[in-house]
Amino acid sequence: MKNICVIFGGVSSEHEISVRSAQGVIDAICGHNIIAVYVTRMGQWLMYDGKLDNLDSINWEKFGTPAMLSPDRVNRGLIRLVNDKVKMIPVDVVIPVLHGRNGEDGTIQGLCELAGIPYVGCGVLSSAVCMDKAFAKLIAAAHKIPQGDYLVYKREALDDPATRKEALAKIGRKLRYPCFVKPAVGGSSVGITRATNRKELDAAIDAALQHDDKVLIEKGIPGREIELAVLGQGATTRVTVPGEIVPDGTFYDYAAKYEKPASKTLVPAKLPKDTIAKLQAYALAMFHAVDGRGLARIDFFVSDKGQIYLNEINTMPGFTSISMYMKLWEHEGIPRTKLIETLLSCV
Repeated sequence: MKNICVIFGGVSSEHEISVRSAQGVIDAICGHNIIAVYVTRMGQWLMYDGKLDNLDSINWEKFGTPAMLSPDRVNRGLIRLVNDKVKMIPVDVVIPVLHGRNGEDGTIQGLCELAGIPYVGCGVLSSAVCMDKAFAKLIAAAHKIPQGDYLVYKREALDDPATRKEALAKIGRKLRYPCFVKPAVGGSSVGITRATNRKELDAAIDAALQHDDKVLIEKGIPGREIELAVLGQGATTRVTVPGEIVPDGTFYDYAAKYEKPASKTLVPAKLPKDTIAKLQAYALAMFHAVDGRGLARIDFFVSDKGQIYLNEINTMPGFTSISMYMKLWEHEGIPRTKLIETLLSCV
């Protein structure tokens, strides 16, 4: 039996999704001691000893006690503060179920590295470059993984009226409409907008800048949204068959993912065998290109003409009841409990 520390919540726009994912992970852990650490939206770490069958219902601020991961490699674990006493709680493995900034971007991974505590998922560098979609696209291009046309702008350029005007003109000329505007760093489709004209594009840029200082604008690709799940490391890495997202809306935004029950996930996606083989090869190539470890979900578009384009790689995919990652592995014959055990074996 291991002491497994599940860290979730966080200072991120994906805080709520992290809590839902943590519930899915905790429910799937068997035969180990679970140490639940909730990170508030303000960044306070709180540990709770009670039942963990409904994380949303726990009053963490009232019943939780401060606890923080110690960077001391000799005494590996959590420092817990109870009244005027300090207690060290040994930790064998950390599962950082943190989506977005301050968790999925290499920060919590770096803390675990300092502490000398093994953790589930990709390392510091791979987490960081995959969190930044603009950097991930550079890596994909270097490995000849196909992707659609895109442009990247930083805040200082977009805040200047003259350069913003030039950017709007270039985007319309090179990418045309519709196009998709995203924060370069982010997830769960937070801050993403579909723009069909210059006025919408201008507003979409402002929306993206609320979440990051760098904006990614991508050419719209008519077609299907396809996702594959990757598990393992090195030569033992496995990839699933593709699944398909059928959004209840124009695209799979935050509302379509989490608020509209009519949105559907289809496993497996109905695709030609040669397309499936190419998707699997590209997914593995991208995972290895970023030096992936443990898990990732790789998203693609398959155009109406059958062409494949990489969308993005997610190094800490959702573990909610509707999340594609677990659904894909369940289809492969790996239930949630076995999936978590496999991830623990990859640390």
